[in-house]
Amino acid sequence: MSGRTMAGGGADDRGASQAPPREPAWSARRVRALAIQGVILAALLGLLAWGVDNAIHNLQKAGIASGFRFLGNRAGFDINFRLIDYSPASTYGRAFVVGALNTLTVSLLGIAAATVLGFLLGVGRLSRNWLVSRTAAGVIETVRNMPLLLQLLFWYTAVLAPLPRPRDAISLGGVAFLSNRGLTVPRPLTTDAVWMVGAAAVLGAAAALGLALWAARRTRITGRRLPVGWAGLALVVLPAVATLAWGGVLLGWEVPALKGFNFAGGLTLVPELIALWLALTLYSGAFIGETVRAGILSVPQGQVEAARALGLGPAGVLRLVVLPQAMRVIIPPMTSQYLNLLKNSSLAVVIGFPDMVAVFSGTTLNQTGQAIETIGMTMLVYLVVSFAISAAMNLYNRKMAIVRR
Repeated sequence: MSGRTMAGGGADDRGASQAPPREPAWSARRVRALAIQGVILAALLGLLAWGVDNAIHNLQKAGIASGFRFLGNRAGFDINFRLIDYSPASTYGRAFVVGALNTLTVSLLGIAAATVLGFLLGVGRLSRNWLVSRTAAGVIETVRNMPLLLQLLFWYTAVLAPLPRPRDAISLGGVAFLSNRGLTVPRPLTTDAVWMVGAAAVLGAAAALGLALWAARRTRITGRRLPVGWAGLALVVLPAVATLAWGGVLLGWEVPALKGFNFAGGLTLVPELIALWLALTLYSGAFIGETVRAGILSVPQGQVEAARALGLGPAGVLRLVVLPQAMRVIIPPMTSQYLNLLKNSSLAVVIGFPDMVAVFSGTTLNQTGQAIETIGMTMLVYLVVSFAISAAMNLYNRKMAIVRR
């Protein structure tokens, strides 16, 4: 009796341990899921085909030729701020490049300044100094809770517009002048070999990267940390400066001088650029400041106390212990702020700064009527730059991630 019972129990155990039967590859549920996906895909493709056909029909009805041949036509309008040579006789393609460079310029300047300001505000808000902490909190809460467009108009109409005329401009050392026409500074006069300066900077950056990798490897082996920050900065800056100064590239400086009602010579940063840069920097910097504060607070207090027990001062604790761990929390939301700053730069059209939207999706579109092409190219620029920023920040985020052993 007991033998039969044990045998029966063993059979039951073997039956319970058997895996459930696998679902056939073409089961009804899988076929149904594939069918639903196919119907959705077909609907999307049909909607896209209908939109393209409708656009082509409307263009033909309006007598507008589609295509990108208009890029080679004469633009016929001027752009008051440009980084490359441009005149009304230039083509629409040249105007597209000018607008794209202006958008990239204000975005990169804003990202750099907003990052520095954000870290200062985030660290300052956690300061033990009551005045510093309350000031940082006041700036963050004020700027974050006001519309960016309103701040942009404030800087442009209430701060920069009331500045004196060029004849009464504010002199900055006799070489730079601030007026309602913008900030006019000396312009370097260079030869055609100016590309050598960029090449020297690139080689210096490669040398600085090699130094940083060598220092990191040496730290892992010996445990001793080498201060390579200033050395790396010197490797990037000094070769470029030396090439500019002693390589025969720099011919001199063109100092602005008042002639008539405006300044002649020099380089003028138009007030539209300054207002847009200030608004984007403060707005994004306030959000980055809150992100930095949250990242610092995420570091366990035990880490801070252990660092203090080892004899590190407040600056050493922040730089060597807190921020390296906080960056893992800071980087993802900070990437979103970088992307928001890039997209918010399109508000430049409100104050007349010639960015991509104003130059290409505005003036060029109005003159040519090529709505699909101009809007599509503008969207493509923002998309490519956004992907590049995301890729770079994701790469940096992986570098800062904790390595599981």
